[in-house]
Amino acid sequence: MLEQMTIDYYILLSSLLLIIGVLTTKFSTRLGVPALVLFLLVGMLMGSDGLGFIYFDNPQLAQLIGIFALVIILFEGGLQTKWSSVRSVAKPSLSLATLGVLLTTIVVALAAKLILNVTWLEGFLFGAIVGSTDAAAIFAVLKGQNIRERLSSTLEAESGTNDPMAVFLTLSLIELMTIENPLYYLLIGTFFWQMGVGLVMGYLLGRFASYSINQINLDSSGLYPIFALAFALLTYSITDLIGASGLLAVYIAALVIGNRDLTYRHSIFRFNEGFAWMMQILMFIILGLLVFPKQFLSLEIIVKGVLLSIILIFIARPIAVFLSTLRMGFDMKEKVFLSWAGLKGAVPIVLATFPMTMGLENSQLFFNVVFFVVLISALIQGSTISFLAQKLGLNGPNKVEPPHSLELVSIGKANAEIIEFEVSEEAFIVNKTLIEINFPQDVLINAIIRSGDLVTPHGNTEIKARDILYILVAKEKKHELKMLLNKKIEPIHVEIKESTL
Repeated sequence: MLEQMTIDYYILLSSLLLIIGVLTTKFSTRLGVPALVLFLLVGMLMGSDGLGFIYFDNPQLAQLIGIFALVIILFEGGLQTKWSSVRSVAKPSLSLATLGVLLTTIVVALAAKLILNVTWLEGFLFGAIVGSTDAAAIFAVLKGQNIRERLSSTLEAESGTNDPMAVFLTLSLIELMTIENPLYYLLIGTFFWQMGVGLVMGYLLGRFASYSINQINLDSSGLYPIFALAFALLTYSITDLIGASGLLAVYIAALVIGNRDLTYRHSIFRFNEGFAWMMQILMFIILGLLVFPKQFLSLEIIVKGVLLSIILIFIARPIAVFLSTLRMGFDMKEKVFLSWAGLKGAVPIVLATFPMTMGLENSQLFFNVVFFVVLISALIQGSTISFLAQKLGLNGPNKVEPPHSLELVSIGKANAEIIEFEVSEEAFIVNKTLIEINFPQDVLINAIIRSGDLVTPHGNTEIKARDILYILVAKEKKHELKMLLNKKIEPIHVEIKESTL
């Protein structure tokens, strides 16, 4: 009976934490505070130094949950990222993800050596832990903001690809601190192996996952998101087992999958968006539980945390941004914004658990200071990103989500599917009626969404730019339909002949 009550207690507590977490996102929007801060505070409040509902002191479990959550969050972020946007900012984002993290690590290491009174290796370890821009924080804060696409794409690509650099530096420094005679030169080869193989594995497994999703014929649409998620976990585990960067592989695989034609694309995207939110709530609450406010809010931690936060935000990050984006087309205002948007979040806290699990000296000090730095970064930087973009004149066009909802029902083993297509301004079918368009056989326009309104299609319905078409098509005709839909208007060439008088 007592055991059953304990199980029921934890199930009840889990449900309440999820409900509180979901409601917290609503309050975070109104307060202008990133949701991750409130999730962390919920965890601290529920912990032993708060209301005392949960006693949690297991860095190994927190690390496992954190890494699992990061895989899900990176996968969802990669699915939502357009390749056309990433391709244009590949150079600056990769430079920020590698050189930028290294420069941030070096500057923070110098400060940590003096402020925390630790050894040089420990100083560099602290710098590596807080050196990366956090993907979970960036994806959450930028979602729905109307910041210039080039800047938001740079930040999203940077945050999606810089975690492997931070992980590599952190684990390498821990190895140097725990091995008697470390071979420094091997670290260079390890770096290129982790990044190179991670990139290749992500691309190959992303292609394989896309092919498998489209080829398999499942009875329920609800199985497709689980199938896609399984490939994300498979990509991370296989890549990590061979000593390469699993996090990088997951992001690249998601980027490949998200930019290909997928069966039940919306089901896959919506499921992973909801699951990523759930894992984000769980991860930050667990990390909040791992902190003991009596230790964390001591005068020593506050003073040292504030000093290191100031150096990180106002010195280290700007130096990293300005040097790693030299001659890449960013003006002063854009560099200032990129410097300010270097949010810290879950990754530094998860990385701070590695020294704890290894039993390193000063590991508890590092964890408490890192937690404080993350809170300062999220509170100050995260809550002012949109305001700063507006003041610097870096806002782009408003992002308007179409106010419609169309649930696609699984048609089981039928050899057909429903696809969604947004008509571009230069599409060949613009300003043509449905009867004038030579659609392939076994194609049916089910619905047209125009400016948020449903238009019932018939033969004389004219297609307009920005219309969203929902089309039922036989699978063998899908490629032919795509060719027609993607056909562009041929430019009209006017030949001017010179006449001699």
